[in-house]
Amino acid sequence: MTARADILARLRAARATAPGVVPRDYDRAPVVADLIGVFVDRLADYRAGVHRTGSDRLPEVLAGLLPDNGVLVVPPGLPADWLAGRAGPVRRDGTPGPLSVTDLAADGVSVLTGCAVGVARTGTIVLDCAPDQGRRLLTLVPDHHVCVVRATQVTAGLPGALARLADPTRPLTFVSGPSATSDIELTRVEGVHGPRRLDVVVVDDR
Repeated sequence: MTARADILARLRAARATAPGVVPRDYDRAPVVADLIGVFVDRLADYRAGVHRTGSDRLPEVLAGLLPDNGVLVVPPGLPADWLAGRAGPVRRDGTPGPLSVTDLAADGVSVLTGCAVGVARTGTIVLDCAPDQGRRLLTLVPDHHVCVVRATQVTAGLPGALARLADPTRPLTFVSGPSATSDIELTRVEGVHGPRRLDVVVVDDR
């Protein structure tokens, strides 16, 4: 018997006695004493801008992060009240048609979105193309991404975050800080395959 045949025979024998379903006993609700504090700390460690506010001051905080002399792009379902303090131009994707890569890559373009869920332990924001987030293109091309995360959307770990997704078959984007990469000499370069700047507004709605 060849080595290949021997290995395959062992695999078949092991599968014959294995359970039909592999148990996935993930800890979906690990205890984190200060859930939002850990989330904010991880975001800051990734060099994201972090801003905490209440629901009543959200439009004011967003207006301060998004200069009026730049173009703001928003997804079709972004809540209108988030833009109450906005004086500069706003382009809503899909009205009248979808924005192009050229539109989104222009100088001075920022994008404002919500999110599906946040993960405290890793400082990760999960986007699932819901109406308040829009197409993946919106959050991958512009240089500046401002994302609103409600405190009630933050979970401790990834298994709990995945369990909260309304439709796990949607395209998912996992964002952990601004886009960054390093070459062989460990020189950090930001904005290579995503926004160079990421601002996260954490809204205390608990």
